[in-house]
Amino acid sequence: MLLVLEDEHKEHLNFLVSVNVEVVQEFCRIAMEFIRKGINNKMYLIAAQKLSVDAETVRHGVEGLMYLLAESAKLMVTDIDFQDSILTLGFSDEMKKELLRFYVDNCKEIRTVQSEMVMDLPHYHNLEWRLDVELASRSLHHQTTPSLLLKLHTEDSGNKTTQLLETDPSNLLHMTKCLEGALAEVKSQHCRRIMRNINK
Repeated sequence: MLLVLEDEHKEHLNFLVSVNVEVVQEFCRIAMEFIRKGINNKMYLIAAQKLSVDAETVRHGVEGLMYLLAESAKLMVTDIDFQDSILTLGFSDEMKKELLRFYVDNCKEIRTVQSEMVMDLPHYHNLEWRLDVELASRSLHHQTTPSLLLKLHTEDSGNKTTQLLETDPSNLLHMTKCLEGALAEVKSQHCRRIMRNINK
């Protein structure tokens, strides 16, 4: 599976094309350190002074590498697919080999860090439902009052829980529209950018 990089990430990695392999190795080391322990802004300033560039350029380079390594590990990109993914970035053959070596050496550890960061929240397991309709009562002979009974089964760390819910069709329709809106929002460019930053 090839990793598709957006133009923004390609721009961030573009700075590394013009530096030597030793600098790329140092950036990879910093990126890996940040994946393990979180971002340290002082490191950007130190690296920027050594390279005589601004800290923002260094930050973009390191974060671009972090994204490349983290996403590749998350998607379990193979060695060949990783090489093909970075083919269009303009790196020299030596740099491509170095990036591949670093990815292969650290892929397992990156996946371990990612698995530790995952929040284990209750998630959907099953749903049973029943539609009840009251057709008449003593006071009202001609009425229809539909209601939906829902039995929601969730699972949290192997423990299964059941919740009983009751709603009317109009409320259920409103909830459906809200959930569809939330799903559409998750697919938006802005939300994906936020999720990428959270995953870093």
